[in-house]
Amino acid sequence: MFEQIINFITTPSFLETAQQFLLAVTSIVTAASALTALTPTKNDDKIRDYLLAVLNFLALNIGNACKKDKGDV
Repeated sequence: MFEQIINFITTPSFLETAQQFLLAVTSIVTAASALTALTPTKNDDKIRDYLLAVLNFLALNIGNACKKDKGDV
């Protein structure tokens, strides 16, 4: 059973798919991080706040990693 798993994991198609998936995920995180760094932190626009929350999530800016607004303590 373990031999079958190892054989599956080491197949070229699995490795290529895993590489493409990892590249896609890191590209999304990188792009989201760049966009959240460029956007203002405080907006009255609900759509913009929602998009910023989604981008922060995609950029893995969660908890203490989130940018603080100027009025926040």
